[in-house]
Amino acid sequence: MEKPLVAVVGRPNVGKSTFFNRIAGKKISIVKDMPGVTRDRIYADAEWCGHAFTIVDTGGLDVKNKDDFQKNITRQAQLAVELADVVLLFVDGKQGLLPADYDAANFLRKYKVPIILVVNKIDNNEIEKTYEFYNLGLGEPVAISSELNKGIGDLLDKIVANFKVKVDASVNDNRIKIAVVGKPNAGKSSLVNKLVGEERVMVSNVAGTTRDAIDTPFKYNGKEYLLIDTAGIRRKRSIDKDSVELYSVVRSFDAIRRADVVVLVVDSVEGLSEQDVRIAGFIHEEGKPSVILMNKWDAVEKDTYSMNKFNDKLNEDLKFMDYFVALYGSALTGLRINKLMDTVNEVLENAGRRITTGTLNDILQNAVLTNEPPTKNGRRLKIYYITQPSTFPPTFVLFVNDKDLMHFSYLRYLENCIRNAVNFKGTPIKLIVNSKNEKDV
Repeated sequence: MEKPLVAVVGRPNVGKSTFFNRIAGKKISIVKDMPGVTRDRIYADAEWCGHAFTIVDTGGLDVKNKDDFQKNITRQAQLAVELADVVLLFVDGKQGLLPADYDAANFLRKYKVPIILVVNKIDNNEIEKTYEFYNLGLGEPVAISSELNKGIGDLLDKIVANFKVKVDASVNDNRIKIAVVGKPNAGKSSLVNKLVGEERVMVSNVAGTTRDAIDTPFKYNGKEYLLIDTAGIRRKRSIDKDSVELYSVVRSFDAIRRADVVVLVVDSVEGLSEQDVRIAGFIHEEGKPSVILMNKWDAVEKDTYSMNKFNDKLNEDLKFMDYFVALYGSALTGLRINKLMDTVNEVLENAGRRITTGTLNDILQNAVLTNEPPTKNGRRLKIYYITQPSTFPPTFVLFVNDKDLMHFSYLRYLENCIRNAVNFKGTPIKLIVNSKNEKDV
């Protein structure tokens, strides 16, 4: 059953993101003391008194501002409200009632959805500061302080009272999490929108439009997924240490850590860059299965050998993750995007693959017979047996007479032998070497 959706809207800098983070239980929306920091819809799962729901933060509403960027923000807020079961209109109790609050209230009034008026920043129970907000015609205001965690419980009670159905919060979230990462303007948000089939994430040709990691649920072939669109990751030296972008990049790396699988979006027109390789390296180090989407392939001037040239470049620069899977397509036109989800599911299946101990030891025996283990100071490495204790990533433990005798090149050879025998395409595998007394074996 789909969870009720609660949309948080209001003019800029009234504390929407602070409240959102309070409910989500962690800093998901970026909070900074400047208007307009949150641009897209940011989702998080939440729970109150056994009720599971999804809360969505939106960019600051400035309805009368007609520049293209603000119109995009307003459109995102509109989409959130259209999908919502309950809308929270946030106003600022310290600043008082402003014309922009009237504009926001009028903007919401046309939608047939319960609206709760929330007066934020009432830090000292000064209820008289809420009285003027009755003029908005949205009923009794709820006074809270997101910063000091005051009045939040009463507001949550009012929110869940408006739900038409109850979704049990004890049900586990089994959705497959897909992080979409890459450099700024590589086409990550366009890809998310193409997969979901609607404009869920703001798309602009201005690099850096997406600042937060944005969770977007969708279904494919009956399975439930969670797409995590992330901010473009630039080189560290290009980022101002006090900028919002710094927090965005940190959030992007966190999205990789919590994902089940990662899609690295590369701009084919620019080609694989040093920064793309760094991002791929982080994905590899985190042990995540991945797919590399060479995006904007429709815009590349091609000849008969173009794809071979790109593959050669990938093979050269991604030697450390030679298990990579590359797909050439276009999020804008939809070229080969229909193959992306099948490829994602394939690498996920490979990352969860478990091999029997008998099969593994057959592979090991053939490898040792073909290429003897190395010697060091007159002592030869002996490999007794191999097991697989875990998956995601597939992890193997080699029991040997002395792990100091294992040379990294021979370990790499054994990894290649395992990969040649078993399909682990698209996922890293981990080999651990443990010393074991021969008598115990």
